[in-house]
Amino acid sequence: MPTLSQLAKKGRKRKTKKTRATALRRIFNAKDRVYKAITSPQKRGVVTLVKTMTPKKPNSALRKVARVKLSNRMEVTAYIQGVGHSLAEHGIVLVRGGRVKDLPGVKYHIVRGKADLLGVEGRKTSRSKYGTKRGAVVSPAPTQQAAPASPAPAA
Repeated sequence: MPTLSQLAKKGRKRKTKKTRATALRRIFNAKDRVYKAITSPQKRGVVTLVKTMTPKKPNSALRKVARVKLSNRMEVTAYIQGVGHSLAEHGIVLVRGGRVKDLPGVKYHIVRGKADLLGVEGRKTSRSKYGTKRGAVVSPAPTQQAAPASPAPAA
């Protein structure tokens, strides 16, 4: 514990907060072929592999994850949340930070409802997290029925 005079001389140091999502902390400039340390909230990427993983010890399930090659040339494992997905290899996705506690090495989430990954169908609650619009049930467009043609009067 520092004394008051020590605090008056040196003060307290702020602890620097470290980020877990390190792939979002740098960009690749393709023109100059250099990396720069610029933080971004999300990154675009191309899916290279879609697979399932089993969680750590007390839990048991098949969690859906994807390997994504980001626009800064880094490859990460990202979690696909929600029930069901429309994702296949070579799909374009948006990746955000956020780790999955029971999947080791998964530090990113894929944003639902952006690019090639559709939102969760029929979702009623927490819709913004799962990319679902207000009219949750997606139905096919109604077909237009032609009105009965009335005979034209003869001139």
